[in-house]
Formats: sequence, C-alpha cells, structure tokens
Amino acid sequence: MSIYFDPHSSATARSVPVDRRSEEYADLFGQAPVIFAALSGPRHLLEAANSAFFQAVGSDRGRVGDPVAEAIPELVQQGVLDRLDEVYRTGVAYRSRDGRLVLGEPGRQREGFFDFTYEPRRDGAGRIDGVVVIAVETTAYHDAHLLASQQRVLLEQIARDAPLTEILDGMATAIEELSPDMIVSVLLIDPDGQRLRHGTAPSLPDFYNEAIDGTPIGEGVGSCGTAAFRHEPVIVTDIATDPLWKDYRDLALRAGVAACWSTPIQDADGRLLGTFAMYHRTPKAPADRDVTLSVAFARIAALAIERHRAVEARRIAQERETAVREDLAFLLEASTAITGETHFAESLQCLARLTVPALAPLCAVHVVERGRTRRIAVAASTREGEQLLSSPALCNDVDAAVARVLASGAIETAHTGSPCAQFGVTGYVCVPLTTRGRTFGTLTLLATSLTLDSHTIALAQELACRAASSADNAHQFTDRVRLAHDLQAGLLPPELPRIPGATLAASYRPAGEGLDVGGDFYDVFPLPGDRWAFMIGDVSGRGALAATTTGMVRHTARAAARLLNNPAAVVAAINDALTAGTVEEDQFVSLVYGELRHSASHLALNVIRAGHVPPLVRRADGTVEELTQPGLLLGIRPDPGFCPCDIDLRPGDSLVLVTDGITEARSAEGEFFGEDRLAAALVADRTATPTAATLIESLTAAVTTFAGDAALDDRASLVVTAT
Repeated sequence: MSIYFDPHSSATARSVPVDRRSEEYADLFGQAPVIFAALSGPRHLLEAANSAFFQAVGSDRGRVGDPVAEAIPELVQQGVLDRLDEVYRTGVAYRSRDGRLVLGEPGRQREGFFDFTYEPRRDGAGRIDGVVVIAVETTAYHDAHLLASQQRVLLEQIARDAPLTEILDGMATAIEELSPDMIVSVLLIDPDGQRLRHGTAPSLPDFYNEAIDGTPIGEGVGSCGTAAFRHEPVIVTDIATDPLWKDYRDLALRAGVAACWSTPIQDADGRLLGTFAMYHRTPKAPADRDVTLSVAFARIAALAIERHRAVEARRIAQERETAVREDLAFLLEASTAITGETHFAESLQCLARLTVPALAPLCAVHVVERGRTRRIAVAASTREGEQLLSSPALCNDVDAAVARVLASGAIETAHTGSPCAQFGVTGYVCVPLTTRGRTFGTLTLLATSLTLDSHTIALAQELACRAASSADNAHQFTDRVRLAHDLQAGLLPPELPRIPGATLAASYRPAGEGLDVGGDFYDVFPLPGDRWAFMIGDVSGRGALAATTTGMVRHTARAAARLLNNPAAVVAAINDALTAGTVEEDQFVSLVYGELRHSASHLALNVIRAGHVPPLVRRADGTVEELTQPGLLLGIRPDPGFCPCDIDLRPGDSLVLVTDGITEARSAEGEFFGEDRLAAALVADRTATPTAATLIESLTAAVTTFAGDAALDDRASLVVTAT
C-alpha cells in the first residue's frame, strides 16, 4: 500500500488516515501514467495522488493534506475549483476533453492540455465526501495536431508556388503561435555560398535583422554561421557566456535574446540551403518538443526553398527562351531584309538602319574598296545623333578604331574612358565584316547613354557575320547566285524523318537531264509540341531565280513554323515574303502546307492549299477523296485568303501530294495524265492496304507508263500514311 506525499516535504506533511480506499487508489494508480488525485471534503483537501499528478503540477508542489487551492493556486483563476465545487455539491460527474491549463509558478509556467473526469466520491452511507480527479495529458497530441495542421497549410502554399517570403513568414508565425516564448529566424545561403542572407524573422527587431544579413559562414560566427559551416545543429543555451557569440553578444543584448538554437537547412543531397534558428529571451536549453519543431520546420523550409529555386530557374529559363526567340526573330527579319537587297551598298545601308535603335543609337559601316577605306552607311536614332556622327573629331576616332579592326580582323570594344567619351559616347563596338577569310569592312555601334552589354555585342557579331555574307553575295550577285542555287536546286531532304504513327515516302525527278534548275520542292520537318510540318510546292519559272524563291519559301516556312502555331499564319508569312518585293513581280508559288499531330488513334492534319494541285486522301478501304478547298497562288497579292482543312487519317489512310509535273505529264498523243488517272493509280491494287512507298511506286509507274521516261517538267510527290 502507498499513499503519495509531496516528495520534497514529506516530513512536514499532516498525517492522513490510511484506509482501504487509499490502498485501492495506490494499487490502481500508483505507477499509472494516468493522472490521479483524491480530494476530500468541501475544501478539496489533497488526500492522495500518484506520481503522474506531481509530475504534471510540479514535483515540489501539492502536499498531501493541503487544500488544492492553496497547493496549486493557479487552478483557481482557471475555473478548476468551481468545477470541483459543483461536482461535490450536485453529485454529478463532469468530463472535459482537451482542456487547457497553465501550470507552474511565475517564471516556470508551462501550457498543457488534458482530458478530465471529476467523479463524486461517496462514503459507506452514500454521502458525498470528496471528489476523484482522473486526467490524461494530451499536450503532445494537441501539439502534434496543431503541428500537422500548420505543416499542411505550409505545404499547400508550397504546392501553389506561393512566394518564398510568404511561406517563411507563415512558418515563423506558426511556430511562434505553437511556442509563444520562442522567436524564429530563417537565413538563406547567398548564391556565392559564402554568406547567409535574411529570409524571415518577424519578431526580431529590424536593426538586428539588418545587422546579421550577410553573416559569413564560418566557425565561431554565432549559432547560424557556425551551424551552416559545420552542417549540424548548434545549441547555444546562454549567449552571454558562449564564445561562438563573442562578436555578436552586444547585438543580441540590444535585441533582448539570450539563447539561440540553430539547425542547418539542407536539401535531399545534403547541400546547404540556409539555417533555421530558435531564439529565447532567457537562457534555456531545448526540450524534446523544441527539437521536434526544429526538425519538422527545417524540412518544410528546405522544401519551400527548393521549390522556390525550381520556380525561379524555370522563370529564368523561360525568360532566356523568350529572349533567344526574340533574338532569333530579329536576326531572321534582319537577315531576310539584308539578303533581299541585291546591291552591295544597299545591303550595307539596310544593315545600318536595322541596328538603330535595336542595338545602339548610332551606327556606321565602313568598307575597303580599291585599297581605301570609306564610310558607306550611317544611321542615327535622333537628329542630334546624325550631327554627332558627322563631327570630324568623332569621325577621326572612329576611323582609327576601324583601321585597327581591319588590320587585325578582331572585334574591338571600349567603354567609358575611350577617346570618344569627350563627345558623349559611353562606349562602342567595332565588328569586322568578314567572309571567305577576308575582312572587307566593319560595323561600328556607338552608345550615348547606357554601355553596350555582352548580349548586344553578341547580337552585333552574329548580325555582322550574316550581313557580311549577304553583302558579299550582293557584290558578286550574278555569278554567286547562279552557282549557289544551281548547286542547291537539286538538294532535297537527304532522307525523310521518322514520324510516330506514320510512314513517309517521296519522289523527285527533275525535268530533262536535271541540269536546268526547276522550282518543284517538298519538305518535312519537326515543330515544337510533338507536331510535324510538311509541304509541297512549285515555283513559277526555272533557273536561278526559281531556286532563289524556292530557298526563300523553304527557309521562311521553317523559321515561321517554329514561331507561329498556325498553318494559315505560316503560309501568310510565306506570301508576305513573296509580295514584299524580294523577288521579281512575276514570281508566284503554288503550295500545299500542313501540320500533323499523332494521337493514340489517328493522325490529325491541318492543311492549307494555295493554288496547288488538290491533295488526295486514299482511305484504307480504297476510296479516294479530293481536297478542293479554295486558295490563290502565293506572291500575287498581299492577302490571298486561305481555307484550312482538317483531316483525320486512320491506320491505312494516306495523304497524297503531287506537283503539276505529274498531272500535266503528256502522252505521245499530247493528252494530260490528269487527276482521274492519278486517283486510279492510287487504287489500282485493292488486295492489300498499300504503304506510302508502294503508293509512290504505283504512282511513278503509272506516270512513266503513260508519258514515258522523258519529263518536260519537274515531278515531285509526297505521301503520308497513317500506321
């Protein structure tokens, strides 16, 4: 039998009769984790209690025989005595779940949560002579529930890509609500990996946060700098005496903090992301609950920081991608414009115009002709800039730079402090115009406000490289264009690409002996988003001019298709290029352009026809459909109008594209092969579903049988078969 007394003053405790009821209490609750106390009489004298009771209220409090109101006075203000009085008076038991109590003397208080049962106790005659209190402490469960709730909120914020500051501020606030005597701070590692930067600390004074922003990572640099250096938690229970804080002790004193426990925040691979610190205003060592909070929220902080970095990396990548796309569009537009100038001087004047103000406010282009250097083109964004470019003194400085670049063939850059600075020029770049290993001129850009950054210089170099080639071509237009395009005329894709869900086959046969350049062409190339572009066309006329137009159509289609997610817009871009005056007025093009996407069940095609031979769809069952949507030839007027056509190709279905060299092939009697014979050739073999290759073979054989081997015009065909 045991009756539990105050362990620190049992000698002075008043004696209490030991009866069988006390023996039963001791047997039932002596060592149980459940809190038990037996109170007697209307004053609720502490008659008996187990060790769990004394642990909960404080082992040096609650002497047996004392009224509970005197032994544990903080219970009075929290309504516990009122409940005991009511149970004693009415004989009705009282139960409460998750009740909050603040226990302990001032300065040593702690918050706890309990499930209570107050049962009336009766003597042998049935009279109420006391109250039995049975309780279970639920503080750990309550804290875990709140912790899980706060963690869920923070994880939801991370999942929706909330700003990092919002997540960290919310985390600090949540912890400080869970532990009101705690102050939270998060520091983030600087990109250079040498310092810690302010992340959040809503309860620390601003002067303190500003002072520790940029704290070096190293041994002996407070709790956080040391934890980051060691990659392990650092516990400082008393800042006033700990040597780690020797350089920050006065700062901590001003901020009113006396203890700091810091935990490194690390990613899954152990890389340092920052530190998570808990401050206290009095010297203190961490309890188990504090360690749990530190570990849990350090992990959440790591997730938030990693997600923030991933989002930032994605944003930067998208910005870079956008910038690259804009650069490519600028270079494409500029290159097209310069290439369209067929005279040497005009092409370089076009170069100067395009760089202002896109790259710089002032531009000058110099060339070497007959051993002498002359300025062939200038451009300025303002009238004042034009006057500045004509200043003899500035011209002398620019000419000197041009002479050095022509001699070395290397780019020259200068910023503030260059000889041109006296004229208000903040920097310049002089880029050589070089082709075939020969520097024949320079492109000079001058800035008058901001300096020329590396990005601008790189664009200037790329544009100069393209312009040099175009200008050199213009200088030798007749011979070089004929040679280049005669060589290019017979070039077609060396092999067709592999497209998921489809097979491709094509045929190209030049007219005559293949020495005279024609304008028939086809192409298939990939696009973003698992799409593919295909086209077949015919340029009017023959020779170098037809080849030039063919190359322009191909390159424009390939460039525009990657920027425009719309077949009609791509064809419009080709038409714009044709009508912009870059080719002779009588040049026009017939074209079928389309884009396809593979799905699980079929190929989805979107096709534009512009004055070309109507496409045919050969279904797996042998039927043939002709696509006759209207569309004018390209190059005739600025806005010919197009009617897109959507086609679904199921397995075994084929799209057949040909040029008029096939439909207008003539027999010995002068009769056209025609579209009817073309359709008949596609369904000649009904015994099996033909492949793209067998359809090409059937078509070629039918035309050859009808018109013979000699061809008066180029013959091109392209077949796409769904698999």
